[in-house]
Amino acid sequence: MHTIIRPLVSRSQPKATVSAPVEAFRQPVYDCQEHRAAMKLVVYVPGVNSSGVEIEGEGSDLTITARKPHVVRVNWHALNLENAQRDYQLRLRLGSGYDFAAMRAEISHGVLTVTLPKRTEAAAPARLRRVA
Repeated sequence: MHTIIRPLVSRSQPKATVSAPVEAFRQPVYDCQEHRAAMKLVVYVPGVNSSGVEIEGEGSDLTITARKPHVVRVNWHALNLENAQRDYQLRLRLGSGYDFAAMRAEISHGVLTVTLPKRTEAAAPARLRRVA
């Protein structure tokens, strides 16, 4: 019978831990509803207050960042809760047919509702046409 003898680990030496890098954000669950005059975007961000929501519309991209309030207690240790504590970020490429300046948003019980009105023909950016 073979015996495996492992070397003793000195308690004075710290253990080297190898951990996978944790992303700063995770993508929330969302739903898009296309209407005649606008698009309604419903984003589920549980645990987020209205003060933690940032919405940016640049060009044809919409970025929604929702941060949870992080309360750290003195004697509390995380046990594989790192994924549950991450903040949310959603990036969507919507195109140039929406008016980001007239966008409306509201949050209630962790459900963020964003309404993006469509641009009218007069408000749409003029396309350059090249004629030879």
